[in-house]
Amino acid sequence: MKQIQLSAFGIQNLSLVNVAEPKKPQSNQVLVRMRATSLNFRDNLVIAGKYNPKFPTPMVPCSDGAGEVVEIGSEVSEFKVGDKVLATFAPNWIADKATHAEMRHTLGGPLDGTLREYILFQESGLVKMPSHLSFEEGATLPCAALTAWSAFHVYGRLVAGEVVVIQGTGGVSLFGLQFAKLAGAKVVLTSSSEEKIQRAKLLGADHCINYKQEVEWGKVVREMTEKVGADHIVEVGGAGTLEQSIIACKPFGVIHLIGILAGKSGELNLLPAVMNNLKIQGIVVGGRKAFQEMNRAIELSGLRPVVDKVFPMSEIKEALEYLRSGSHFGKIAIQI
Repeated sequence: MKQIQLSAFGIQNLSLVNVAEPKKPQSNQVLVRMRATSLNFRDNLVIAGKYNPKFPTPMVPCSDGAGEVVEIGSEVSEFKVGDKVLATFAPNWIADKATHAEMRHTLGGPLDGTLREYILFQESGLVKMPSHLSFEEGATLPCAALTAWSAFHVYGRLVAGEVVVIQGTGGVSLFGLQFAKLAGAKVVLTSSSEEKIQRAKLLGADHCINYKQEVEWGKVVREMTEKVGADHIVEVGGAGTLEQSIIACKPFGVIHLIGILAGKSGELNLLPAVMNNLKIQGIVVGGRKAFQEMNRAIELSGLRPVVDKVFPMSEIKEALEYLRSGSHFGKIAIQI
């Protein structure tokens, strides 16, 4: 079978290789023919050696994956041959809370990832894919979608009518926009691109702010909300944007800290967070139970992920360069 292999850290060390197919599944295992994956910012960091330089190489990159069941073990009860399935990012993370070991036992580092034609999974490492989605659409769900869902429905409680601020138009951000609108929230989205702002409005964004034109966009959010502030902030920038998120957030509001796209360090005035009883909640994807709940909501609502562009597996380097450019709107998928 074919797979993408990272022989050493660095995008130049990615190659398409032929390896032996997996053995027959054991009693509680499922053999899946992988059909698609999607890229996350984490994948870029892992490949560059910036996420965890102690990850073993050679390794197969990428954490997201969608495929079709081709064989099951004798004790498998949840799946049958022909089922469309999605891989869970952390195969041993089942319920809402997990141990450190369960949270770090993840696909795409340190475990081999999803850029390969066949994978043997434990039954608990898979969930059924929403039936109305293509493999490319389904492959966007395991990390980006579940991160946004966990923020609103596992570690926070999003209520209809509340105000949500979404930063940017990447994968987590657009799922955050879609899930917020699904819950009946009002969405303020920030972007530096007028073109992306117009596309976000078509997805349901109620207000948009160009943060290059409005550097102090936190104050703009407060003005939009009659000085009250937003109930939820989907924070993907990190230290570079956290101060504005704190300004934008209402007393007792929640900042869902998801990414560090704007940098890791910087001087922050955290006193307003203390004085306003703000909750800053770190979010790293989520467990299998939440994944299943999210998929039910996606299927019942008919929600479709935003897939910006699809690349063949042989063009993984080009796909990564496109991710690094930041010009994408939504997710980048890879056909396997």
